[in-house]
Amino acid sequence: MKFKVDVVRIRENNIQLNGWVVGQTPESSPGFQILDEKKRPVEFQYVATRRDDVSYGYFQKVYDKDFGFDIQFAYARGQNYWLVITCDGKTARVKYNEELINKRASVAYKRMEKIRDMMNMETVRVAVNFGKKHGLKALLLKSKHKLQGIDNDYEYGEWYNLTKPTAEELEAQRAEKMAYEPLLSIVIPAYKTPEKYLREMLDSIKAQTYKNWEICLVNGSPAGEGKIVERVMNQYMASDSRFRYENLGDNLGISGNTNAALQMAKGDFIVLADHDDTIPEHALYEVVRAINHHPDCDVIYSDEDKLDMDGGALFEPHFKPDFNPDLLTSVNYICHLFVVKRQLLEQVGGFRHEFDGAQDYDFIFRCTEQAKEIHHIPKVLYHWRCHQNSTASNPESKMYAFEAGGRAIMAHYERCGIKAEKVEKGRDYGIYHTVFDIIGNPLVSVIIPNKDHVQDLDLCIRSLMERATYRQIEFVVIENNSTEPETFAYYEKIQREFPQVKVVRWEREFNYSAINNFGVQFAKGEYLLFLNNDTEIIEPRLIEEMLGFCQRPDVGIVGARLLYQDDTIQHAGVVVGFGGIAGHTFIGTHKAENTYFHRAMCAQDYSAVTAACMMTKASLFKEVGGFTEELAVAFNDIDYCMKVRAAGKLVVYAPYALMYHYESKSRGLEDTPEKVARFNREVAIFARRWPDILKNGDPYYNPNLTLRKSNFALRDLLKEKIGEPYKLEVDVEQTN
Repeated sequence: MKFKVDVVRIRENNIQLNGWVVGQTPESSPGFQILDEKKRPVEFQYVATRRDDVSYGYFQKVYDKDFGFDIQFAYARGQNYWLVITCDGKTARVKYNEELINKRASVAYKRMEKIRDMMNMETVRVAVNFGKKHGLKALLLKSKHKLQGIDNDYEYGEWYNLTKPTAEELEAQRAEKMAYEPLLSIVIPAYKTPEKYLREMLDSIKAQTYKNWEICLVNGSPAGEGKIVERVMNQYMASDSRFRYENLGDNLGISGNTNAALQMAKGDFIVLADHDDTIPEHALYEVVRAINHHPDCDVIYSDEDKLDMDGGALFEPHFKPDFNPDLLTSVNYICHLFVVKRQLLEQVGGFRHEFDGAQDYDFIFRCTEQAKEIHHIPKVLYHWRCHQNSTASNPESKMYAFEAGGRAIMAHYERCGIKAEKVEKGRDYGIYHTVFDIIGNPLVSVIIPNKDHVQDLDLCIRSLMERATYRQIEFVVIENNSTEPETFAYYEKIQREFPQVKVVRWEREFNYSAINNFGVQFAKGEYLLFLNNDTEIIEPRLIEEMLGFCQRPDVGIVGARLLYQDDTIQHAGVVVGFGGIAGHTFIGTHKAENTYFHRAMCAQDYSAVTAACMMTKASLFKEVGGFTEELAVAFNDIDYCMKVRAAGKLVVYAPYALMYHYESKSRGLEDTPEKVARFNREVAIFARRWPDILKNGDPYYNPNLTLRKSNFALRDLLKEKIGEPYKLEVDVEQTN
């Protein structure tokens, strides 16, 4: 039995407990009891709650079962109470009293404030519009996720305070002498900067624990409007020679102003900063520490968050992956803090005025294209001030910036020799969708294993034949020990109707890897599209969306966005480490909901995607040896992705390649001792084959985010120490 009480609250004269319980199997049913300090039963109210994250985390599948609980009971002040949970013959007791609960009272108060803040007319308006567009069911699901978000383990401000360096650690940083201590030039273009914000930025730099830096600030305010900036800088320069200043006397535009600041810089590395933001006092120390540990890196970026107008609250942290070139063409996820080596800056040149509004986006592309090594520091080293005239909070206020961003992406493709038809607006402003040119008219072989379930198979094949706009396809259906006569009659019928369909027979035991490897032998296509028989096309351009990526020489695999029948996400990429081994992102989120920084709707690189809909090059499939047949059922697609990545190719998630996946109708659950034992063996095989990523973490996921949920929530500091690999809480024998 495993359990957790996520939330404990005092509500007037009641105690409320929210949490979850799982037993050895999904069918296990827990029992609950509340006892007072004399061990007498106390009446309580109990409501079962849905916890798909728990279901998937422990059983690798979302079961139609409520694993969560909401319990309320009356309490008397000064008394002790016990929550008693029983499951699978085991019992757990958890003690509660007012003193223990009050330790979390301030957090509970903040959550209630958050709920009250949500109850306004703007929220109602947005909700009504969402409901009209997507339906009541989608609105209820979105509302549920919003409320669940309120009850996350931590508010970000609380989480940040618990994870930032202590005073002792900051003092140790100040005293530390590193082998290489480069001069860092912080370049700041100022323009009509309010004095309060400018001083906060300058003070945040002056407080840095690393001391070998200079500030290069240029004042681009029009004549007569820059006196505040000049007066403030004169004060700082009078006491610290590291502050350097130039008054341009006019506004040269954001690129011109920044280039003027770059010309002042004498440093070995250049740090870009805006005039009204701040950086934490350990930021430059972390940059130099990274330079010492990665001497070849010439581009460095960090995580970031947002700072309110008063400078008193931090919110909306952006915890980023390691360098992710396809995510960068979907959104400027790198942004702040950005550091570039002087030699690379001189090689690529400064900022270009024709990209003003997205000048940093264009600059980042040019730097990353030429960089020897790009290093990501998974720590918040930049606080981005958010106000109504900033693209940080009001994207429509700077439409020109997003148009410039699209041009920056196209310019990047042209330099890299990538053929793109157009770059268009994605889910939101600042999120881009690339439509690639299809080179030639290559044959795509669709590989579909099948055992009976001819209705599913027929829907799968017909949806592609009748709705897909790409026509150069063939089907290889691998007959896998069907027993129903209707199945074989269907095979004859479908092959007569569609000459593109070929049925081949696999007559050995079930082994997903071996079955697909067998089917590939009959495929003639240059590209292979592995497909489950319980899928149905939604987006007619599905194949073009995948092929556009797969034709690139640096890409080895492309995966699709898959939905359950109720339009919630079944697959939007795979993170190695979810649930202990690997799992899908954003499971159960409605397709219309905003996910973490729109990640479900951004093309990006992942460590793996599911073979329920996976395209790969036939030549590459042969080169890496196909699917590993030692992995008969579980993790064979993840393993194939790992082999392709080891060969130096990218695995891309293409969100506009969209299908329904009705999921596992064709194969039974791991519900027998033999199946459980097989699953456990394959867990061990995968862990043995790929120990480094399980030990060090998935490079396309951030270590500050949890591995216990699929929604990119903050990591639970009590259970998952930042910087340490995920450790499975249960024995392997209990994972399914």
